[in-house]
Amino acid sequence: MKLPESKSLLLDAKVIVVKVGSSLVTNDGNGLDQIAIAGWATQIAALAQQGKQIVLVSSGAVAEGMQRLGWKKRPTAVNELQAAAAVGQMGLVQMYETCFSQHHLHTAQVLLTHDDLADRKRYLNARSTLRTLLDMKVIPIINENDTVVTDEIRFGDNDTLGALVANLIEADTLVILTDQQGLYTADPRSNPDAIFVHHAIAGDAALEQMAGGAGSSVGTGGMLTKILAAKRAARSGAHTVIASGREKDVLVRLSAGESIGTHLEATQMKTAARKQWLADHLRTTGKLVLDAGAVKVLKTEGKSLLPIGVTAVEGYFERGDVVACVDVEGKEVARGLINYTASETARIMRKSSNEIESILGYVDEAELIHRDNLILL
Repeated sequence: MKLPESKSLLLDAKVIVVKVGSSLVTNDGNGLDQIAIAGWATQIAALAQQGKQIVLVSSGAVAEGMQRLGWKKRPTAVNELQAAAAVGQMGLVQMYETCFSQHHLHTAQVLLTHDDLADRKRYLNARSTLRTLLDMKVIPIINENDTVVTDEIRFGDNDTLGALVANLIEADTLVILTDQQGLYTADPRSNPDAIFVHHAIAGDAALEQMAGGAGSSVGTGGMLTKILAAKRAARSGAHTVIASGREKDVLVRLSAGESIGTHLEATQMKTAARKQWLADHLRTTGKLVLDAGAVKVLKTEGKSLLPIGVTAVEGYFERGDVVACVDVEGKEVARGLINYTASETARIMRKSSNEIESILGYVDEAELIHRDNLILL
């Protein structure tokens, strides 16, 4: 399904997540680019005047900290990254606050880690806070909480963070502003036959094959992370636009219907908020291997997962944890909230539901994962 060339995926969007990369915010690492940041504040203010709700996901804390500390090369040690982020976050937020105040708009700093979205209670708290801020016409400025994260809980790049936030607040469109024009079928720097991709379907496997190559020396993401972010955002029905942040008035023009950059359309309808949370988990605590019959039932009939369809249990998990459901080849087909612990699941797998009580001495639920707590991937 191809969109008309003239239609922008931002035209009818009401709730928008805008992600700005480090190289744009820091002028390729040479300190904060006040002119560029002021320009984005002006554009976002214009969109707010149109009644649109905007969340800004901004990289740049580490890069700004590097500049303030006089570091020429991005560190690899986690403690040094955390220190740079702590130093740089001060200037980054101050700059945004100053620029948005010129348009009589309040801003709010929101720092997130994966744990904030992996924990159901904290996920709902973050969601409630962001929605309240938007209702108050405040512009949330979101960044990964680099000062406390470790390798195990890092989002890894703010493209992924932008997609998770888009799902969190049920955004209509994710706009990823970068220092590239968008996606090409190959690297245009080395392949003169590369063709620019104007419109495509988010999640198309061919897009991942096209994308590749490292990002700038300042940031952590390349084009592949943006394609994968679009795929993740599409799970909850959010479209994605990848465009150059150096394009004059790019957000205003996109909002007016102009087709700039690469537009990746989400074909799925918006998912229930609870299921979005399940899909957004980057980490799961365990894995269930399903037989072909169980996979078919989940995919075609929308039913719950019963113990009899499970052939193996991997990992350690407690009741209420999120577990992955994979087929015999190891491909994840679904994930959901499990009703039994790993040891209990191992004891009742391949058994009918009416045998649960005789095996465990009690029965909590007839299903391992109820269909309301399960999402197909």
